[in-house]
Amino acid sequence: MTRFCLALDLIPDPVLIAAYEAHHRAVWPEVLASIRAAGISDLEIYRVKHRLFMVLEASDDFSFEKKAASDASNPTVQEWEELMWKYQQALPTARPGEKWMLMDRIFKL
Repeated sequence: MTRFCLALDLIPDPVLIAAYEAHHRAVWPEVLASIRAAGISDLEIYRVKHRLFMVLEASDDFSFEKKAASDASNPTVQEWEELMWKYQQALPTARPGEKWMLMDRIFKL
């Protein structure tokens, strides 16, 4: 099992943030199925103000590249991602087109 931590920002608008959270209380079943099919066994998203932090646990053979390829061929996942991007914005240091950015662990107890 491998753990990944990622960060992304939301557009700093309380109405949009509330809508984003409402969507995540009812994630579409097809999106959940695609997450599980990729080998992701646990996924949590936390928020402070407009910054998001995702903790993702996946099988050792999980690959972001394989997940992206699978998502690209899934119209429902693409629809979800398009909807979510209405609420999200890239981190200031993100490259063009980059959304969730992988974080480096700097400490472990």
